[in-house]
Amino acid sequence: MKLFLDTANVEHVAEVAAWGVLDGVTTNPSLVAKEGHDFKETVLNMCKLVPCVSAQVTATESAGMKKQADEYSGWHKHVVVKVPMTTEGLKTLKYCRSAGIKTNTTLVFSAAQAILAAKAGANIISPFIGRLDDVGEDGMGLIKEIMEIWSHYHFDTEVLVASTRHPRHIVDAAALGAHICTIPYDVFTKLSKHPLTDIGLKKFLDDWEKVKK
Repeated sequence: MKLFLDTANVEHVAEVAAWGVLDGVTTNPSLVAKEGHDFKETVLNMCKLVPCVSAQVTATESAGMKKQADEYSGWHKHVVVKVPMTTEGLKTLKYCRSAGIKTNTTLVFSAAQAILAAKAGANIISPFIGRLDDVGEDGMGLIKEIMEIWSHYHFDTEVLVASTRHPRHIVDAAALGAHICTIPYDVFTKLSKHPLTDIGLKKFLDDWEKVKK
């Protein structure tokens, strides 16, 4: 399973990329606004660090989305254009597929939406599991349903598990065969940690100090 970082913080991308485990980055207008830096500059800096950076369009009509898709895809070969799951977005996905522009369909909340996005030509779809959990629905259950549907067909669309909230989400997504997880920085840093690892390491070091004496 590929691991993406969900951020617009270039320093965080550089840090996690140095671990040797990072496959890509997802961004959105909210994350970019939080960091307060230029959008294009942020995307280009991240493209130097990872081979896949999702950059989200802000237009709501297909004409505007297509124009932004043309622009963003021209910035760097690593850019994947993020398109919302709307009927205007579906039109944009079809255009991008024919133009050879890679896309990531965001704000997917149902299997029906996932199917439509795949058929329209999305390279990646992003179901938001945490937000479904927030409203009392089963986010990981949606991933299970989508992966079962995918097993019956030959969609070349990767399933990216988004809105992850804790390490168990990543493990469960991997167990279900999801292709990608995008993970907030604070959750990503928890993946490598376990209290028993810390306890074991401390014991080894304490014992080694005794040997040195």
